[in-house]
Amino acid sequence: MWRIWLTFDPRRIFVALAVFLFTLALLIHFILLSTPRYNWLDGPEQAQVAAATAAAP
Repeated sequence: MWRIWLTFDPRRIFVALAVFLFTLALLIHFILLSTPRYNWLDGPEQAQVAAATAAAP
């Protein structure tokens, strides 16, 4: 395992990992915000209205 760190720079790997995880977290949060069920910014009233309109034929 220690030979891997001889070939790769640990600082660059950890920075790349942090950037990747931050980007992934933003992506997941924006996907959740785009759904009417998991949008926590509009509040529960807006979610009930969105669910009622989606259920109406």
